[in-house]
Amino acid sequence: MYQRYHSLMIYSLSLFANIAKSSFRLLLVFSLSLAFLASGVASAEPEAKKVDEAVQKALDATPDLEKGRRLYYNCAVCHTPEGWGSPSGYFPQIAGQHQSVILKQLADIHKGNRDNPTMMPFTKPLFAKGTQALADISAYIEQLPMVPNNSIGFGMRLEEGKELYNEYCKKCHGDNGEGDAKEFYPRIHGQHFKYLLRQLQWVKSGKRRNADEKMVEQFKIFSHSDLAAIADYVSRLTPDNELLADHLDWRNPDFRAGFRTAPKVKQEQ
Repeated sequence: MYQRYHSLMIYSLSLFANIAKSSFRLLLVFSLSLAFLASGVASAEPEAKKVDEAVQKALDATPDLEKGRRLYYNCAVCHTPEGWGSPSGYFPQIAGQHQSVILKQLADIHKGNRDNPTMMPFTKPLFAKGTQALADISAYIEQLPMVPNNSIGFGMRLEEGKELYNEYCKKCHGDNGEGDAKEFYPRIHGQHFKYLLRQLQWVKSGKRRNADEKMVEQFKIFSHSDLAAIADYVSRLTPDNELLADHLDWRNPDFRAGFRTAPKVKQEQ
């Protein structure tokens, strides 16, 4: 009887020791994980601050449009030499966009605040080139004339779209969708309908993670039909004539005739 009791005690103590040892290991792993996450956040914060500072310095810099033209060759493969994107809305029109907005979107992609796997490989080397390169390429894009016939929606609920826009969107994006360069509010007039609709849907779903918090909150009340009505109305807002290309056949003279993708240029030393 004593031997059984003694064996049971030894087994219990051994089991308790193993549990304690496992618990300690789990606690250690958990503590190390927290420390790792904390260090990751701490290291990410200075990097994000550097990116924001680079954006501000780029806005203050004097751009070199010739160098901006050369940097834009990579962008032209998707956004076209004219910066008009695609009517399908897969690639947005970026021509004529405020320089501040272009820089902010590049920064958000670079920092991971906006999910865009297609753009990510281009933002890292661009930021590595420094402030001047950011100023050059964003200023070059801003001065490109906009497409005079962007794609529009089906015209089903234009009056409702107008009412919703005036109530919820106009305060930031302006009466005519002109945006606000100082406040980093983008131009949305002249943008392709399907691109607008997709971005509005992503704001509502949370996929567009760099969206303004007020927009995200407002969009909770919108149905898909509401978003389509807003996008349709906005797609029909016409930019001022001085922002538009003279005609539909306008082609960017900075690109050789026949080129729809980036021409080869001598790299700067």
